[in-house]
Order: sequence, then structure tokens, then C-alpha cells
Amino acid sequence: MAETTTGRRERKKARTRQALADAALRLFTERGFDNVGVREVAEAADVSLSTLFKHFPNKEALVFDLDADIESALVAAVRERAPGQSVLHALRDHMVRSRTALRTDDPMFVLVESTPALRDYARRMWSRHEKTLAAALADATGLAPDAPAVAGLARFALEAPSIANAGEDPPRTMHELFTLLEDGWAATPLAQQEGHVGQDG
Repeated sequence: MAETTTGRRERKKARTRQALADAALRLFTERGFDNVGVREVAEAADVSLSTLFKHFPNKEALVFDLDADIESALVAAVRERAPGQSVLHALRDHMVRSRTALRTDDPMFVLVESTPALRDYARRMWSRHEKTLAAALADATGLAPDAPAVAGLARFALEAPSIANAGEDPPRTMHELFTLLEDGWAATPLAQQEGHVGQDG
């Protein structure tokens, strides 16, 4: 009976959270993020303001309701990678799958890109995953969580999508970025040209 009650309670919480997120996205896209208050979102979802804040700590969080799921997926990409697959390739493949499929006409994308406060929040939110990802990488490699290699890979992986998505072919750019990390600058065509110039000189 206790398990049934707990399950029902969790499903109700999930429905309330989803109703709030849906109401927020609808109101924000219709009227603009800055023109809608959290009380209006709560009323649209038919819940109290205190209930809203139990699910979302601030107004910006209403737009990014999958934050915890995104972090879990990052960790899973490292911990549940295929046998023999390197952590570098596991992260690259995860980023290609999850971060380069964003459609520029998606209402969420348009809302975030057109709202400075949301763009800043999205960047801070994404960066917060760095510590958790570094810990997962440390576990997978045996290195210390604060080792430069672990911290560097975590930061690089989290910064790569913003570079990749600015180009015309995000998946290809993502692969190029991770190749750069794997092989180093010396393997790039420009560096090879520089090497030849140095030898000739």
C-alpha cells in the first residue's frame, strides 16, 4: 500500500511539474519572458504560488525543467559507454546526439535566444554540470577529480556545443572539435603547414 501511495504521489508531482513547465512555455512564447510573472504561470497551471516554488526555484528554471535529466544523461554517457569505447568518444557521440539536433525554429530555442536573461541562465546551468561530469570522468579513468586532464575534458565537452551549433553542419563540427582534442593542434592542416614553413625557414 505504501509503495502504491508513493507512486501515486510521485506521478502527481510529475504532472504538476509538467503542467507548470507547459504553462510557462506557452505564456512566455505568447507574451515574452519579461512580460509574464510567476503568479500568472501558477494560475495558468491551476496551482498555488508556493507549489510553483516547490518545483522551480526561480522564474528562469521554468524554462529549463529538464536540467537534472540532462546532467544524468551526461554522466550515463560516460559510465554506460560501450565496452572498449573511450570516454572521449562516448562524450563526442552523446553531444552529437543530444546537442546538435536543436532546431532554430523550435519555440524553446527561439524563446531562449531572444531573451538575454534566459541565454545567461542557460549558459550558467550548462556550466554547472562541469563538476558532476568531471567526477564521472575521474571514476572512469582513475584520475583525481581535480586533475587538469579531467577538468579540461569536462569543460571542453560542455563548451563544444555552443561552437558546433554556430556552424552550418553542427554534427561535423562537433566531430572536428573532438578530433582536435584527441589528436592535438599538431594534427590540423594549418599546423602541418606551419611546420613545413618552419622547416623551410
